[in-house]
Amino acid sequence: MVERLDPAARRAMKSAAAFRTISEVAEELDVPQHVLRFWESKFTQVKPLKRGGGRRYYRPEDVMLLRRIRQCLYQDGYTIKGVQRLLREGALKHMPVAPPVQEAPAPPLPPGKAKPDPLPLLAAIEPGRSHAPDKANELHNVIAEVVRELSDLRDVLRRGRERPERKR
Repeated sequence: MVERLDPAARRAMKSAAAFRTISEVAEELDVPQHVLRFWESKFTQVKPLKRGGGRRYYRPEDVMLLRRIRQCLYQDGYTIKGVQRLLREGALKHMPVAPPVQEAPAPPLPPGKAKPDPLPLLAAIEPGRSHAPDKANELHNVIAEVVRELSDLRDVLRRGRERPERKR
């Protein structure tokens, strides 16, 4: 009887020099496959080997480059044009790759609960109960203004979404 290994176990058994499929690379980098295909169109330095039927096989150096591109875009805040410039200048070749940042998931809301409204939270800030009442009062006013501006922006966006498209 032939024992079948799950994909993760098979990948763990692959050597570091082995070629990877697009699904393996997408899983390793935690990006969808279509993002990898898009990056191929934007970054000509990424050149996976294509076999019959268009199946992609990524070399270890392609995976490393994709890991650096992902870091620049998702962690360092670069734009695609910025990363293209870095590639042209050769700055990404020797860039160390940071481990992926794991964001802590937001705690789930209890069933039937909506997101809390920030305005009651502002009322809970008591400007007078601080060693620096002027600073607390100022902070309260700034936060209240930001909440008002965000509410106004939300309303503008909602109105824009409700508007039917014009025919040209």
